[in-house]
Parts: sequence; structure tokens; C-alpha cells
Amino acid sequence: MGRPTPAVRAAKAVALTVVVALVVFPLWTVLATSLASPQNVIANGGWVIWPGEFSFAAYTEILQGGIISRALLVSAGVTIVGTALSLVCTIGLAYTLSRPKVYGGKPMLLLVLFTFLFPPGMVPLFLVVQGSGLFDSYAALILPFLVNVFNLVVMRGFFQSIPPELIDAARIDGATELGILRQIVLPLSKAVIAVVGLFYAVAYWNRFFEAIIYFNDQTKWPIGTVLRQYVTGGASLAETSGELATTSPQSVQMAVVMLATLPIVCVYPFLQRYFVKGVVTGALKA
Repeated sequence: MGRPTPAVRAAKAVALTVVVALVVFPLWTVLATSLASPQNVIANGGWVIWPGEFSFAAYTEILQGGIISRALLVSAGVTIVGTALSLVCTIGLAYTLSRPKVYGGKPMLLLVLFTFLFPPGMVPLFLVVQGSGLFDSYAALILPFLVNVFNLVVMRGFFQSIPPELIDAARIDGATELGILRQIVLPLSKAVIAVVGLFYAVAYWNRFFEAIIYFNDQTKWPIGTVLRQYVTGGASLAETSGELATTSPQSVQMAVVMLATLPIVCVYPFLQRYFVKGVVTGALKA
């Protein structure tokens, strides 16, 4: 391919600048509003692009109240435990389905793909959680979503791309299937594990609707559910909680949004270099 012309390079630069602006501007507006004083928020009609004076009152008050702090800990625990369990189950099932001549492998794969094409609705899932005794339990946010079919297919495709000669040589040397998985497959699969782990972590961290259905105790709500309550009814929640008397509802809502978004935003740059490689390789082989 030849070198792009100056016009093409300029068009790419303009397009990239527009995309970056569309992503950064809303995020900056949320951050600026969360750091603005009540007078600044009122003067700007509820949204602040550049606060006249920076104030951390919204962050201080919501963290002192305990609701957000507890919700962040709940979400962190569910995300860490859920992601770890999901990776273990997904890796084990994906490796099994990627091996040729596995007894029952084809029917199992078809069954997994069937659930991908026809996912269960809310009522069957509710009945399963109810019948399993998971109500008011954090397991209700983890066990029903332990294995995602898309992630399973991507990981299975990646495992299939590993040269079979390596596995055959290890098997000739006397390695067991578990030893092959642990010593050969996993070290070669860091990219897809990082990508799938990120997918699981984001899904667990953002889960909010299930907590409304399965939890009677609101103190067990994760940050996603609490965030929904603040954003959709921030003023009434402020009145009932007694936490937010000195800050504007808009600043409080945006501060909660920032606290809910920041962990994933901080984790993503460390996994970005694995992202394209993991998804593309797995998708091509799937």
C-alpha cells in the first residue's frame, strides 16, 4: 500500500478528533458538574463545562453517608468473585469443547449455542433463582450469569488456534489434560483471558436490574442499582437519606456516575493491548 495523501491524512485526523471529542466532552461535563458549586450549577442551568470554583463537597457527602461506600464494596466483591468464577468455568468448558474427539462435545456445543440463540427470559430466570433459594443473596448476581456464551465461543476459538503439535508433544511426554491446560494453553492465552475477563468484569460491575428483583434488603444493592436511584430520583433520595443538604442534586448525581465509572476506566488501559488480539483471533477461529 502506498503512503496516504495529505488530504487523506487530514481527513483521518479530523475524523479521529471528532470521535475523541464525542467521547471526552460528555465525560468531562459529568466530571465538571460533579466538582461545581451549587451556585455554579444553578447559573449554568444544571450542566457545567468549566466550574468557576472546584468543590469536592458532593464526593465528601455521599461517601460520608455510607450508602455509596457500601455499594462500591458490594460491586467490587461481586465483580472480583464473579469474574474469577466465570473465568474458571469458561476456561474449563472452552478447553473441553475445543478438543477434537471429546465424548459428547458436539451435543454440548450445540446445547450451548442453543442458549445463545434462545436466551431465557426474565420469568424463567426468576423462577430458577427462587427455586434455588438465592433470594437476598449475592450469589443471585453471580451464579445465573456464570458463563456467557459469546465469551465461551471466543475463548474456544482462541484455544483452537493453538498449534496442536504443542499439545501432542506434551501428551507424549506424559502431561495430563490439566497439566497441558495449566502449563501450555493458559500461558499462550493471556490475550483472550484478559479480554474475556474484562467483559465479565464490566458485566458484573454494571449489573443493577437483578438486584432490584432479587434483593429485599436495599443495603445489599450494588453501585449500579444505587446509581439508578440517584440519577432517576436524586432529589427525593437526598431528602430521605439526609446526606445531601449542601450540594445540588446534579452535582451529587454526576459524582455518583463518576465513582461508578472510574474503576472500569482505570482498568481498561492495562488490558487494551490484549483487546484486539484476543477478540480477533478468537472470532476468526470460532
